[in-house]
Amino acid sequence: MAILDRFDIKGRSAFVTGAASGIGLAYAEAMAEAGASVTLTDIDAEGAEREAARLRAEGYMARADRLDVSDWDQVVAAFDAHAAAYGGLDICFANAGIDTGAGFWNPAGHRNPEGQVDTYDHTRWDKSIAVNLTGVFYTVSNAVRIMKQPGRANGRSGGSIIATASNAGFVTEPIVGLPYMPAKAGVLHMVRALGLELADFRIRINAIAPGPFVTNIGGGWLKKDPVARKAWDAIVPLGAVAETEQLKPLALLLASDASDYMTGSHVVIDGGMMLGKFQ
Repeated sequence: MAILDRFDIKGRSAFVTGAASGIGLAYAEAMAEAGASVTLTDIDAEGAEREAARLRAEGYMARADRLDVSDWDQVVAAFDAHAAAYGGLDICFANAGIDTGAGFWNPAGHRNPEGQVDTYDHTRWDKSIAVNLTGVFYTVSNAVRIMKQPGRANGRSGGSIIATASNAGFVTEPIVGLPYMPAKAGVLHMVRALGLELADFRIRINAIAPGPFVTNIGGGWLKKDPVARKAWDAIVPLGAVAETEQLKPLALLLASDASDYMTGSHVVIDGGMMLGKFQ
């Protein structure tokens, strides 16, 4: 097989959570642009349908579904609808995530009273864990359920699951809300555990761990605050906070047969942030 053919996903189908904007939208666009049929899901139903309609207008196969990943019944129904529409499932991005508030420091280095562990609102904790960790489990569980089904329309077996983790799953980030870090660390460990469990079924699962990207999470503050954006650009070793377009090649690698010997892996894409910068 020619090397570029290993990246070919034409005729496959992809399911993406949190796809109305940001990283999830970039994943959905990458899959559509590479020839896959895509379902864009998001709790923002209007946003998901708007982006799916745009992709259809550009000649791609795309549909949308409203989905709260913390609601088991909704997740089951969304995957069943995808399988009915496209004859199975080949690729799943368990991406949906939220930031439920500031950490114990703010970007200026001052303590946030509401971010301290002894004053942290427990409902913020519950919501973050429900979406960022339990929601990934619900998504992966149902992706596997569909990928294991016999007699899939395209005749393929197995599949590729990609979970969105974060640098915050590896290192302490004091400006990030407390529950976000253990949730993303849990995603990383879930990926390791399931890489082993699912190998016999030819289902691969890997994690993408982004560093600083311009998205809507946290209210999209990097889009709105040029001073903060400039400060963050200055501390990234490769010189700038990234745009979500820069995730597309990695997404295609992990979704395609080009990564058919990778499972249980964590791929960091952060401009060198975790390496440190001393200047």
